[in-house]
Amino acid sequence: MNKIKRLSNDRFPEPIGAYSNGLSIPLDGKKLIVLTGQIATNSSGKAQYIDDPAKQTEYIFENIKSLLNEADGDINNIVRVVIYVTDINDFPKISPVRNAYLKEAKPVSTLVEVNKLTIEGCKVEIEVTAII
Repeated sequence: MNKIKRLSNDRFPEPIGAYSNGLSIPLDGKKLIVLTGQIATNSSGKAQYIDDPAKQTEYIFENIKSLLNEADGDINNIVRVVIYVTDINDFPKISPVRNAYLKEAKPVSTLVEVNKLTIEGCKVEIEVTAII
């Protein structure tokens, strides 16, 4: 029987709780990839690009690409994306970056404004689902 594979690499800090950065789940000859919401932190857990939601978005998508690579996939395998922002007025800054990364995949997408994210200075969190 195939097993669930946990996805992570040296771009990420060790999880601080009972969760995985991502999972690769065998499913009828394909793999369902689910990623934890990603924020713009380095491997030490320090927020990056604190005053720049566009750069945070780019940083996050590069981390997402690295996790998808762990599962032998890429950004074009994404079928669903949820973006959480701490200020909805940042949408015009985030949207062009999002669109550049997802221009081929064209996944279903949701944008939600939230009060706060888990690490101070992070303004954007992105959660994705992919099928490889």
